[in-house]
Amino acid sequence: MEINDLTPAERRVWDAFPRGEGVDFREHPDETGAAGETWGPERTVRAEVLTALLLNGPSVGGQVAGLNIRGARITGKLNLRYAVVEHPIRLRACWFERKPLLYGAQLRTFVANDSTLPGLTADSVRVDVALKLSCCRITGPVRLAGARIAGGLFLRRAVIGTPPTGEDPPEETQEPPLQVSHADIGTDVIAMELTVHGQTRINGTTVGGQINLNDSRLLAPGGIALHAENVTVGTDLRGHRLHARGMVNLTGSRIPGQAMLTRADLGSPGGTALRASSCAIGEMWLRQCPPIQGGVNLRRSTFDLLHIDPEAWPERIAMDRLSYRTLAPHLPAEERLPALEREESGYLPYAYEQLAAAYRTAGDEAAARTVQLAKLRRHRRTLPPQGRLWGLLQDVTVGYGFRPLRAAGWLLALLLIGSIAYGIHPPRELKTGEAPEFNPVFYTIDLMLPIIGFGQEQAFAPSGWYQWLSYLLIVTGWILATTTAAGVSRSLQRQ
Repeated sequence: MEINDLTPAERRVWDAFPRGEGVDFREHPDETGAAGETWGPERTVRAEVLTALLLNGPSVGGQVAGLNIRGARITGKLNLRYAVVEHPIRLRACWFERKPLLYGAQLRTFVANDSTLPGLTADSVRVDVALKLSCCRITGPVRLAGARIAGGLFLRRAVIGTPPTGEDPPEETQEPPLQVSHADIGTDVIAMELTVHGQTRINGTTVGGQINLNDSRLLAPGGIALHAENVTVGTDLRGHRLHARGMVNLTGSRIPGQAMLTRADLGSPGGTALRASSCAIGEMWLRQCPPIQGGVNLRRSTFDLLHIDPEAWPERIAMDRLSYRTLAPHLPAEERLPALEREESGYLPYAYEQLAAAYRTAGDEAAARTVQLAKLRRHRRTLPPQGRLWGLLQDVTVGYGFRPLRAAGWLLALLLIGSIAYGIHPPRELKTGEAPEFNPVFYTIDLMLPIIGFGQEQAFAPSGWYQWLSYLLIVTGWILATTTAAGVSRSLQRQ
């Protein structure tokens, strides 16, 4: 391109480039690129001029050249496909007529904060420092699949995509507005207060630091709002006050620090709102969240800490083989058990064992026993009628071995009844003159406890309804002895 072809605005940019000086076309400091379509020629720069500068621009000895523009209207396509650019690119508060093409390019840094773009194609781009799109309004898709960014990716307060209309195709047939899948980010992804109309796809991405989605809005009703399968994060995934409509999919992710979804509003009515199966996460925080609208799938995941309030659980939960060491906040077992009833696969013994283990880790043995008892009661509902009857007897008498004092209570009550009844109306002697002195207390004990003998039962024979009372005491004694033995055996097996 001949220098004589440059407009006055382009001449300013051309002359500033060799020294890396900034060119500011803005009329006031807070101006963004939102109204750039109406800007005149005094603020218009052709993209081909910028391309020529970046690839073959002039230089000055002892100076670091760079493109540094604010408030320009950039027409045409900034085409840097496969280009190797040694100069920083800073195009803040600009308006782009066409989406920049950075596919396969090697860049030092790319900054387009406060700008308005129809999209960005930067698949497989290599960036040495950082890629910044904070506070941008991007109406079309942002494609960063396979990108390698040594520094960070910044999307703070950006708005990507357009709200759907009644004529839009289903969400799953559309290109994701934000696609950063299989990328490698050296430090952080900072996307606080990000708004995305459609799917945010970051599956397979490796982030050296944290992913920060605090106060963001990911809107893909009926689809996948955050597609983050097999993501590897160096520290934390933060989604404090995240508002998601559509599934948040973290399947297979590795997050050694915290998955911080505190006060997050997750909703996918009729579908799955949160899928975090087969994950390995240090701490999973769902603290102070409103009730999740839609299912939650945590199958086969491992958490060191799971922090969730009971009221946040939805009506449908999948937690087969979910493992956690600590469950917070520490609450009575009665407040945690209803969630296990919502398991979509039905009765899962492992879910009860895991909850009981968490209470033991916290030193709350009483709560652990309550969970074990609830497990056996739930199991009883899956048995045939005879099994349910035997289980009911064990429950009523000794609480399946978890309530041993209950058996003592039954025995004392029956002992009192028998002692009073036979004290008022002693049974007759079987052999006159040979029987020992009658004692109603020991006679009742003889009837109830088959392994103890005081010689009373063999020496006296009741009659009438007292004989039926003796049958009742004998049968009840056998049942109490058998169920107590079964409960003790079960307790020993657990230990």
